[in-house]
This record gives sequence, C-alpha cells and structure tokens, in this order.
Amino acid sequence: MILAATMAGFVQGVTGFGSGIVMMIFLPYLLPINQSAGVSTLTMLIANAMVVWRYRKYLKWQKLAIPFGIYIVTAICSLFLSQSLASNHLKLLLGILLVVLSLYYSLMNIRSITVKNIPIYVMIIFSLISGFFNGMFGIGGPLMALYFLTISDSKENYLASIQTFFLVDTFIMTTLRFSSGILDLSSIKFVLVGIIGAIIGTILANRLVQHLNIKFMTLFIYVFIGVSGLYYLLTAL
Repeated sequence: MILAATMAGFVQGVTGFGSGIVMMIFLPYLLPINQSAGVSTLTMLIANAMVVWRYRKYLKWQKLAIPFGIYIVTAICSLFLSQSLASNHLKLLLGILLVVLSLYYSLMNIRSITVKNIPIYVMIIFSLISGFFNGMFGIGGPLMALYFLTISDSKENYLASIQTFFLVDTFIMTTLRFSSGILDLSSIKFVLVGIIGAIIGTILANRLVQHLNIKFMTLFIYVFIGVSGLYYLLTAL
C-alpha cells in the first residue's frame, strides 16, 4: 500500500494527475471498487495540499469555476449511480478516447504545433466525462489535465490549477462518500498508510519538476494520458 501511494504521489506531483490510476491498480485487491475509489482520493489529500501551497501564487481562480461546477455536479450524480451501472463498456470507450487524444497531442507537440485554446463545448464535454468517471471510479484526471495543460501559461500555473481543482473535489467527494456509507472508520487505516507514501512521492516529484523542461514535461503528460487509456482498455476487456 505504501509503495503504491509513493508511486501515485510521484506521478501526480509530476503530471498533475494520475494518482487515482496508480492506486486503482492495487486497491481493488484489498477493498470493493467504491471504497477503493474513496480511499484513493483521500490518500492524496495532504499531497495535493502540499502542491497547491507550493504553487499558490500561480493560481488563477477564474479559470477553475465553470469547469469545476460542471465536473462536480456530474461526479455527485455518478457517485450515486456507481452501484447500478455496468462499467466495462464505459471504461472501454474512455480508454479509446484517451489513446486517440494522446496520439494527437503528442504528434502536435513533437512537431511544435501549439494548441492554444479549447472551445467551450469541448471544455464542457471534458468536464462531464471526467466528473462521471471520478464519481464512478475515483479517476477523473486525464481529460482535465489536457484542458488545464492547454490553457495554462506555465508548468507552475498548470500544477496550481489542476491540483487546486482536485483538492476541492477531494473535500466534497470524501464528505459524500462518508455520509453515504461508502467510506467508514475502517477505511482510515488504509488512508493513513497511503498518506505517508503519497507525501514521500510528492516530495520527490517536487524536486524533479524544478529541473524539467516545459516541452518535455508536456510530452510526458500526453504520453501518460495514452498509458492511462491503455490501462482502461486492458481492464475493460
């Protein structure tokens, strides 16, 4: 558990997302899916807060409000649907989407073609899809990472935006998971162990980010989005 959380903290600290993907590879062997999603999210609370505090002066709140509003409403609805929906076909579709987007943006990055903005309707679609899969599996990062990466003017602004986004999300979704009985006091022991690993991973990531070239970091994020998509495809088959 602590090794998984360390890996999750490191990945999240470098790319701004991905902790849920890493944690959800391991946690379902220990806990039910719904509870795994809750533990995964809560495990990253302190690590998220560390990154938010580190990059707080680069945050532009106005860029978060609309996508977060759409995202969190969808996530709340999805949370209460999660016990009754078949997930494999949905994960398959998400996996295909992420792989296609990863290939497209990686190619654009390699050719030094900059995508400078995302249309409003695409932002809405990204927020809806991300919110849905966050409520369902505790994994809502890849598309929102793509959105914030496109609209951010620096790696610091990107990390501040996406980590603040998910920090607020963590408070809301964790409260709902406890109030609905998905999480209870028996979950805390997994969370406490995970927090230690997440902090270690985040500290390591913070040291690496200082030395990363923004073009390399951007390409790394695009590739990791593709890896995330392949993971969803494999787990859906």
